[in-house]
Amino acid sequence: MNNLIIATRKSKLAQTQTEIIMKSLKERFDIDSEKLLIVTEGDRKLDVSLAKIGGKGLFVKDIEVALLEKRADGAVHSMKDVPYELSSEFEIAAITEREDIRDVLISKDNIPFKELRKGAIIGTSSIRRACQLKLLRNDLEIVSIRGNVQTRLEKMKSQNLDGIILASAGLKRLNEEAIITEYFDPKVFIPAVAQGALGIECLKTSDAKKYFKKLEDSNAKLTVEAERTFMRMLNGDCHSLIGAYSEIQGDDLYMIGIYDIGGRIVKKDILGNKEDHIELGRKLANKILEI
Repeated sequence: MNNLIIATRKSKLAQTQTEIIMKSLKERFDIDSEKLLIVTEGDRKLDVSLAKIGGKGLFVKDIEVALLEKRADGAVHSMKDVPYELSSEFEIAAITEREDIRDVLISKDNIPFKELRKGAIIGTSSIRRACQLKLLRNDLEIVSIRGNVQTRLEKMKSQNLDGIILASAGLKRLNEEAIITEYFDPKVFIPAVAQGALGIECLKTSDAKKYFKKLEDSNAKLTVEAERTFMRMLNGDCHSLIGAYSEIQGDDLYMIGIYDIGGRIVKKDILGNKEDHIELGRKLANKILEI
């Protein structure tokens, strides 16, 4: 097969994540590939919150245009940025091995979370993170910051923030884990749906799909599908406070979900056979809505 063209966002993290997939294609199938770098609408509008400009799907739409126009054979996304409803032309051909799903604190002077000064200022663009921070420490002041990892680190210094919250997965992929002050327990500080997972999107008719599918990690697929089903049942998106954590325990799947109902954060969990992961996602959503 000729060289594959893989579309991705321009950020250092997005390119690094795409290079992970490109390396796998080369090692597994001896297929060379190259990146097609795309600036998405979500990247262009960094001064406005995602909730106000249409949600995380803004990181995907421009890349899907490249797939439709056959300028790219596939695209690599952070699955937490992918809307649960895709246009009928597309599919997620593979979800690859999942990285660390936890959220982390990066603080000024490496001060642990519990030891941050009273009224400490923490930067995050996520409603989910902001609300969970306030639940843990109501004295904190939360400010919205957007941008890639490097931009957020720069804003932490320029805005004199006491700390910022990021996903561990991105920092580890960038080999930047040394700057992490503290990891949050994912059963206490619930991550975003599909956090740490990469997905390969392509046209359903793509000749490259057969290669992408062979890069799938079965455990990652199972947990991500369960979490995204939970999100779909709650009609969740970046406008919502929604999060999910799931782990495989032998033949079972354990899952925790949080959701905002009328200003109240509801947290529930569920355990069941992992083969029923889709149904478990539905049941967990219904369990939350019963409150």
